[in-house]
Amino acid sequence: MTTVVAGPATGTHPGHPEARPSDRGRTVLDIVVPVFDEERDLESSVRRLHAFLTSGFPYSFRITVADNASTDATPAIARRLAAEIPEVRTVRLEQKGRGRALRRVWSDSDADVLAYCDVDLSTDLGALLPLVAPLVSGHSDLAIGTRLGRGSRVVRGPKREFISRSYNLILRGALSARFSDAQCGFKAIRSDVARRLLPLVEDTGWFFDTELLVLAERSGLRIHEVPVDWVDDPDSSVDIVATAVADLKGVWRVGRALATGALPLAEVRAQLGRAPLAPPEVPGVPRAMPFQLARFAAIGVASTVANLLLFLALRGMLGPIAANVVALLVCAVANTALNRRFTFGVRGRDRAVTHQFQGLIVFALGLVLTTGALAVLGAVAPGAHLAVEAAVIVGANLVATVLRFVLFRSWVFRSWVFRTRSTTAPLEKATAA
Repeated sequence: MTTVVAGPATGTHPGHPEARPSDRGRTVLDIVVPVFDEERDLESSVRRLHAFLTSGFPYSFRITVADNASTDATPAIARRLAAEIPEVRTVRLEQKGRGRALRRVWSDSDADVLAYCDVDLSTDLGALLPLVAPLVSGHSDLAIGTRLGRGSRVVRGPKREFISRSYNLILRGALSARFSDAQCGFKAIRSDVARRLLPLVEDTGWFFDTELLVLAERSGLRIHEVPVDWVDDPDSSVDIVATAVADLKGVWRVGRALATGALPLAEVRAQLGRAPLAPPEVPGVPRAMPFQLARFAAIGVASTVANLLLFLALRGMLGPIAANVVALLVCAVANTALNRRFTFGVRGRDRAVTHQFQGLIVFALGLVLTTGALAVLGAVAPGAHLAVEAAVIVGANLVATVLRFVLFRSWVFRSWVFRTRSTTAPLEKATAA
């Protein structure tokens, strides 16, 4: 059961009798304050938030107190505030759960942007406009305050700091999350995005917003991060251990759903996700080549570094020529495999042995270049310093890398390059038409 209490006057927005008369037209921001037994802090926090918004916030707003089945005087205080302040309303839920409260209020809201903040206002309110503005403009789909980003200023104990950073590392490792701070109680979302994503979010507690962010990110939505000033509330009633256990269960559940394809993220991406950026048109340069060059260069840099390290490690045992041969051979096999998979998109075992054999021929040409360079160095400057030898190896490898790309593209993986070009051409023509 849900009870909605608004201020003293009636609203005019059809279908939303709780809308405020001060919202004339549309309400841009509905900021929710979820509470459970917060009789001590609720009134001062709401009045402080209201004073901040009325002192210069450029958008129309509403403050919604979402009471999660409080058993103290919190409901009475919330009703009194709603009766006194036109921009405040209160929603009473008979079941606990921050996620449940946010889902209910956000689903029923008529505002363009939906946000929430913790009742303790640990986050400096100066970050509210930077949080909301990218959503109002359409630049971003969700926005989060981050305590772990560059420019953030945070005051909290080492225990909470360790738990927060560990949790975000778990999210990065288990769910490949790229956002920096999942737990900061300061987030916003566009209402059209919320309507599409909320039915997919199962959690009703503290993991709710983490799950929402993961689904949004996997759907190709843009998440804007705002560095915040944040001061820990030492009297927080959150059970850290219970919350951590629930969050880990949520990570497992979402990870399993993503792995099994149980979530319709492709549909969400098609409906709301941002289209991939088209590469710039360069006359005479195939469309895929810039991306292939970037990936090939990254693999080439890694191969050069690995080759140099192997050369330096083996030189004392094998001498410069033999060390160079062994290092090049090991790196050549790895280089061919990586370029086959990531640069030219060849999957499976089809012609894998052939590609490695052709790669070894390319390796032989690189070997001639680098070994010849060392031989010339030995003839011109016998007993040259190790740093000079290393510089010659690096320079020769750079030349060999350019030659390797040309041969990979025009010979080793030529059929795959042609196949990719022939299959994408009709799509490009259809898009242009």
